[in-house]
Amino acid sequence: MKIYNTLTRKKEEFVPIEEGKVRMYVCGPTVYNYFHIGNARPFVVFDTMRKYLEYRGYKVKFVQNFTDVDDKIINRAKEEGLSAGEVSEKYIAEYYKDAAALNVKKATVHPKVTETMNDIIKFVQDLIDLGYAYESEGDVYYRARKFKGYGKLSGKNIDDLISGARIAVGEKKEDPLDFALWKARKEESEIAWESPWGMGRPGWHIECSTMAKKYLGDTIDIHAGGQDLQFPHHENEIAQSEAHSGKQFANYWMHNGYINIDGIKMSKSLGNFRTVRDLLSAYDGEVLRFLILSGHYRGPIDFGEEILTQSQNGLARMRNAKSNLKHLIATGSENMTDAEKEILAGFDKYREKFIEVMDDDLNTADAISVVFELITAINTAVKDGATKEFAQKSLDLLMELSTVLGLLQQDASEEVTEIEPEIQALIDERQAARKAKNFARADEIRDELKAKGITLKDTPQGVQIIREA
Repeated sequence: MKIYNTLTRKKEEFVPIEEGKVRMYVCGPTVYNYFHIGNARPFVVFDTMRKYLEYRGYKVKFVQNFTDVDDKIINRAKEEGLSAGEVSEKYIAEYYKDAAALNVKKATVHPKVTETMNDIIKFVQDLIDLGYAYESEGDVYYRARKFKGYGKLSGKNIDDLISGARIAVGEKKEDPLDFALWKARKEESEIAWESPWGMGRPGWHIECSTMAKKYLGDTIDIHAGGQDLQFPHHENEIAQSEAHSGKQFANYWMHNGYINIDGIKMSKSLGNFRTVRDLLSAYDGEVLRFLILSGHYRGPIDFGEEILTQSQNGLARMRNAKSNLKHLIATGSENMTDAEKEILAGFDKYREKFIEVMDDDLNTADAISVVFELITAINTAVKDGATKEFAQKSLDLLMELSTVLGLLQQDASEEVTEIEPEIQALIDERQAARKAKNFARADEIRDELKAKGITLKDTPQGVQIIREA
């Protein structure tokens, strides 16, 4: 398996620190609002990476934090008349709801900043003791210039960074490039913790360094997040963590590209965003997941109605294949034929191809294409019917590959097993109309049933009755 490592700017063979195990850290949300579809991309992409690693037999310890201390949370608390803690707990609960709709699995650990405060304070004190940090009127700053590798992840030149750095009003730093590890409380009402430097709260970057170390150790296999986090967030994490431990912080860095609207990165600050909660009122969560996985994770996605429709149609094709196979399992004959056994043996190539493209830097776009190739082959094989066993084994393979992608886990429709008398009467009347070649009446009944949420599919095994959810 090869991963494009942002640190080295090339694809590298993935070799875990400990055989059969993967330690993976993904930067999670700042919980002050519903997350938008751009935020959802790393959640879905790296959840898929985790699922694929587990599919390949690795035991994955997956850590994704909640930033529950932040100026945005404090401001939202003032707007809503709540405490900062109440705001963060509210939006953590909302995160779980929307993530579940996208089939994103809960992390092994979801640490919170507020529950890691003693570890953070110790980490900051250690950096002071090592000479990498200093206190200034209740604030604590990191000496970025002292860390020799500063800029190695983002590829930024330290001289260029220095020329662009500024010291904000109220900051008393030794160097404009230095960044905050601890921020002194500005007013009595502000949420704060006692520390050796007075009441205050941590800077954003130190939080992830501390949580990664606490739950995964000094060196982790994979650190991942959005492209926008490369600098300064991940660059600063490296500086803090490697100065603290003297070891490499992460062996592989993965960053997903942006989701754009009209070529501009989607962001809350620009106001050009759609929350997942809003989109879920009109679209199935699996449609959104399909959309995110339909492009390579490192490239941009242009978001709009066209790609939503394409994703809806693509997922519908997958669901139809699943539904057809379930119908054949219920209605097919016994005893798989020799011809079916031969066809089934040929299906192994789709699993092999799926693994090949997923091994190539998590190429989910090509993996979806492989699933569609499998569906075409299945549809060709069962067009005149199939035995129960052949249909079941075909479905098993379809579900095996789709589950890695986090798709086909929810059914938008289900085959009807119990039919209301009035619905059955219409179905019988349509069958009689078709037999009498009164196709106009048959079509009228089909449309009438569709308006009631019932879809009829004529198959060689009889009429398949689908009730839309």
